[in-house]
Amino acid sequence: MNLSTWSIRNPIPSLLLFILLTLLGLMSFRAMKIQNFPDIDLPTVIVTAALPGAAPAQLETEVARKIENSIATIPGIKHIYGKIQDGSVAVTAEFRLEKDVSQAVDDVRDAVSRIRADLPQALRDPIVSKLEISGTPVLTYSIASGRMDEEALSWFVDNEVTRALLTVPGVGKVARVGGVTREVRVELDPALMQALDVTAAEISRRVRQVQQESSGGRATIGGREQAIRTIGTVATAAELARLDIPLLDGRHVRLDEVATVTDTIAERRSAALLDGEQVVGFEISRSRGASEVSVAEGVRDRLRELKAEHPDIEITEAFNFVEPVESSYVGSLNLLFEGAVLAVIVVFLFLRDWRATFVAATALPLSIIPTFAAMYFMGFTINVVTLLAMSLVVGILVDDAIVEIENIVRHLGMGKTPKEAAMEAVEEIGLAVVATTATLVAVFLPTAFMTGVAGMFFKQFGWTAAIAVFASLLVARLLTPMMAAYLLRPATEAPRDSWLMTRYLRWVGWCLRHRFLTSLAAAAFFVASLLLIPLLPTGFIPPDDLAQTQVTVELPPGSTFAQTYDVAEQVRVKLMADPDVLQVYTAIGGGATGSDPFAIGGAPEARKATLLLNLSPRKGRDSTKQQIEDRLRAAVATVAGIRTTVGFGGAGEKLIVALTGDDGQALAETSRAVVREIRGIEGLGNVTSSAALTRPELVVRPDVARAADLGVTSEAIAETLRVATAGDYEQSLAKLNLAQRQVPIVVRLPEQARDDLTLLERLKVPGNGGNVPLANVASLEVDAGPAQIDRYDRSRNVLLEVELNGQALGDVLSKVDRLPTLANLPPGVKRAELGDVEGMRELFESFGLAMLIGVACIYTVLVLLFKDFMQPVTILAALPLSIGGAFVALLLTGKGFSMPSLIGLIMLMGVATKNSILLVEYAIVARRDHGMDRTAALLDACHKRARPIIMTTIAMGAGMLPIALGLGVDPSFRSPMAMAVIGGLVTSTFLSLLIIPVVFTFIDDLIVLARRLLQRGGQASGSHGMIAH
Repeated sequence: MNLSTWSIRNPIPSLLLFILLTLLGLMSFRAMKIQNFPDIDLPTVIVTAALPGAAPAQLETEVARKIENSIATIPGIKHIYGKIQDGSVAVTAEFRLEKDVSQAVDDVRDAVSRIRADLPQALRDPIVSKLEISGTPVLTYSIASGRMDEEALSWFVDNEVTRALLTVPGVGKVARVGGVTREVRVELDPALMQALDVTAAEISRRVRQVQQESSGGRATIGGREQAIRTIGTVATAAELARLDIPLLDGRHVRLDEVATVTDTIAERRSAALLDGEQVVGFEISRSRGASEVSVAEGVRDRLRELKAEHPDIEITEAFNFVEPVESSYVGSLNLLFEGAVLAVIVVFLFLRDWRATFVAATALPLSIIPTFAAMYFMGFTINVVTLLAMSLVVGILVDDAIVEIENIVRHLGMGKTPKEAAMEAVEEIGLAVVATTATLVAVFLPTAFMTGVAGMFFKQFGWTAAIAVFASLLVARLLTPMMAAYLLRPATEAPRDSWLMTRYLRWVGWCLRHRFLTSLAAAAFFVASLLLIPLLPTGFIPPDDLAQTQVTVELPPGSTFAQTYDVAEQVRVKLMADPDVLQVYTAIGGGATGSDPFAIGGAPEARKATLLLNLSPRKGRDSTKQQIEDRLRAAVATVAGIRTTVGFGGAGEKLIVALTGDDGQALAETSRAVVREIRGIEGLGNVTSSAALTRPELVVRPDVARAADLGVTSEAIAETLRVATAGDYEQSLAKLNLAQRQVPIVVRLPEQARDDLTLLERLKVPGNGGNVPLANVASLEVDAGPAQIDRYDRSRNVLLEVELNGQALGDVLSKVDRLPTLANLPPGVKRAELGDVEGMRELFESFGLAMLIGVACIYTVLVLLFKDFMQPVTILAALPLSIGGAFVALLLTGKGFSMPSLIGLIMLMGVATKNSILLVEYAIVARRDHGMDRTAALLDACHKRARPIIMTTIAMGAGMLPIALGLGVDPSFRSPMAMAVIGGLVTSTFLSLLIIPVVFTFIDDLIVLARRLLQRGGQASGSHGMIAH
C-alpha cells in the first residue's frame, strides 16, 4: 500500500499534517525579513590608510606597495586592488570564496601589523575592515530649521538625530552629508610671525602642549589616595586668545598678539542640496541581516517622534532605496496571485468541473506556504532571489496535482466510484509523478551549489525552488487523491475524444511510420536553434527600469569646492528641465548614496558631485529609464570642462576595460589609444579613463647643501608648510573640551596667504642657528602629478569605464576585443578582467556547470526509478527540443541572452523531461502490464498522457504570462526569463508529443539489438565449451 492509498483510507493525519504545515508557514512568513538581496559574506578585506596632504605617487611608494607586498603572502589571496588618491590609500584584498571571512580579516590585520613600523610615522593607523554589501545607504533625508544656524543644525544631526536613529533595530550607520563642522581657528599674522622670528609649526606645537589635560600620577595626602590631574585647558576661544605661549628661545607671547582666534566653522569641503536649496543631509545604512522595509518603518516612526520633540525642524525624504524593495515585494506577490489564478482558470477550462478544479487549486497555496517555513528555518529572507524562485515555480506547483486529478477524472469516466478511481489512478500515475518531481528538484538544486559570487546569491534560489517543488509532490501524493476520493462525484458519461486528439493521434502515427524523416526534421530544428545564438545580444544582467538614477560630475583635479558647487548647480538646472525628473538631491564632496558596494572605494573629493534623481513612476511615463538617461546625457554634455556619468553604474550598465603594467608611460599611451578607439564605436555613452587626469602641485625642492649648512631638514620644511597652509595632522591638534564634544583648534595662516607664493617663500623654518626663510634653503615651483593611481595585483593599472547606453554587455565586449590596440598590446602592458566582464564569465561557467550537473542528476534519478539505463536517454532527448523555442521567443521580443534567460533555460530542462517522463513511463507500463506491442503502447501513451501534458504546459505558461507581459513590478529582469520559458514550453511540448515516441522506438531497437548480440555471444561461448568436451 503506497502513501496515496493510505491517505485515502486515513484522511485525518494528512489533513492535520497540512494544517500544521500551513500554520507554520504563515507564522514563518510573518517573521521573515524583507530584503532587496540576500546578505552574503564575501572574503574581501579593505585596508584604508590616510596621510593628509601626501601625493598619490608618494603614497604608492611609501604605503601602498608595502601593504600589498605583505598581504600577497597570505594563503588564498585571489586579487589585490589599490586606489591611491590625495592623502589616502585603499587596498582591497579579494580572497577565494572558500576562505573564512573572519580568518581573512585576521590575516590581513596581522600582515599590516608586521609592516607598520616601515610605514611613515605620521600615517594614521591603517583601518582593516571586511567588505559589507549591506553597508550602502538605503534612506537619505534632508533637515532644516528656522531656529538653528547651519553649525547648530549639523551638530544636531551628529548628536541628536544619530543617537535617536541608532536605537532603531536594524540601523547600522547614520552619516551626515554637507553641513559644517565647528572649529577654533588660530589665524597667524605672517608679518608678526616674521617680526618675532617664530614658525607656524612652533606655535601649533606650543598651543597643543599648553592646551591639554593629562594624568599626573598618584598622591596619598591625608591618608587617602588621590589621582593627580593636570588641567591646562580653557573653555572658550576668548580664553584661548589670552593664553601666554612660551617660545623655544625662552620668550613668551600672548596668542592674540600673533594671531586672530575665532570660534568658527571648518573649511567647507562638502555640501548637500535638495532641488537647489542648500540643506544638511544624513544617510542611513542598515546593519547586516536587517530588513530594509523594517528599518524604513522604524526610521520613519523615530523621525516623527523627533519632530514632535523639536517642532522647529523640518525633515524631508530626499532619496529612498527602500521603495523599490517594497514595490518588488508587493509586485512579486501580486504576480504570484495572478499567475496562480490564471493556472487555476486553465485547469477549469480543461476539466469543466469546479470540484476537480478546487482539488487541483489547493496544491498552489499548500505548496507555497509550507515552503516559507523551510526558508525561515534555513535562515533565508524574502528577497528578489527567493521571490524569483517562487514566481518561476508557481506554474509548476500545480503540475503534479493536475496530472493526478486528470488521471482520476479519466478513471471516473470508466464508471468507477470516486474512491476506486482515486486509488487506481494514483497507483497508475505514481511513478511518473515522483519521477517528474525528482527531475525538477535535480534541475533546481545544483544552482544552490554554484561557484562564484553569483552562486552565493543563487543558493537561496535553488533551495527555495527545490523545496517548493518537493512540497507540491507531498500535496499530490497525500492530499490531492484523498480530496478527490471524497469530493468528486461519479461521472455521468464517459468522455469522448475531441477532434484535436483524433488529429494528434494521426500525426503521431505518421511520425512513427516515417521515423527517419521525423528525426531529420528534429535534428534540423536543433541545428537551427544553435544558429540563433549569435543573433542574440549577450549580457550579464539587463538594466532596470526603476524610477531612480544618478548623474556623477567630476571636475579637473585642482578645482575648488566653490567651482564644483557652481557646476553642480548648472547640471541640476539642465536635469530638472526634463519632464520626467521630479526631484534632484545633490551631494558634493561626500555621501555614499547610490554607490556600488562592489566598487573599490576612495576618499571623498571636493571636485566631485553626485546628483540623485527621482523620476516619474514607470507607469506614468512614456519613456524607459534608458531613454530618459539618453536625454539627460545629451543635456549635461553641453556643460564644458567636466566628466559626467549617467546611471548608477550597476550590473548591465557599464563595461570596465582594465590595462595593467609596470611601465607607467607605456600604460598611459596605450590607454589613450584605447579610449580613442572605443569612442569610435557607435551608440556608446561616455568613456572615462582613470589615467587621463593630472593634478597641479606646488613642488618644494630643498637645496641639499645649503640646508645642511643651516641645519634645516626636509621634515622641518614639510611640517612648516603643512601647518601654515592646512593645519597640523588631526591627531596632533589641540582640542577645546566642551560638555558633549571636543572642538579642534587649528593653527594656520589666513586663507588668502595660500594664494601668495612670495609669502610662502618668506616663511621661517627651524635650523641649527635659528629660523631661516624658506627661500634660502629651497625652491618652489608649479608642477603636475597623477591625481589618482589605480593598482591591480601589485602593478599599476588604468581603468576605462564605458557606459553601455542600453547595449548588451557581450555585444560591446566583442567590439572592444576587436580594437587594433587591444589586439596588439605593447610589451609590458596586459589586460585584466574586472567588473561585469569577470562576473559574466563566472556566471556562464557556473550556469553551464549547473546545467551539466542537472542533466547528470536527471539521468541518475531516472535510472534509479525506471531501473533501466537506456530509456532515460529517450526522456533526455526532449532537452534540445526546448532550446529553439526559447531562443526564438527572446529574439522576437528583443531580449538578450543573460542571467534571467539562463534561469529560464534551467527551468525548461525540468519541464521538458517532465513531459517525456509522462509519455515514456506509460508506454513502458502498457507494454509490460497490458501486453501491448510497441506501436500500440506508444499510441495509447500519447492518447492518455497528451491531455495532462498540454494542461500542465498551458497552466505553467499562464502562470508565467503576467511576468512576461511586464505587469506590475519592473519587468527588466523577470521578463526575459518568462519569455524564454514560454517560448521553450511551446516548442518542447509540441515537439515532445511527436518526436519522443520516435526516439523511444530507436532506443528500443538498440536495446533489442544489444540483447541479440549478448545472446549470440552467450550461445557462441556455450558451443565452444561443448566442442572442448
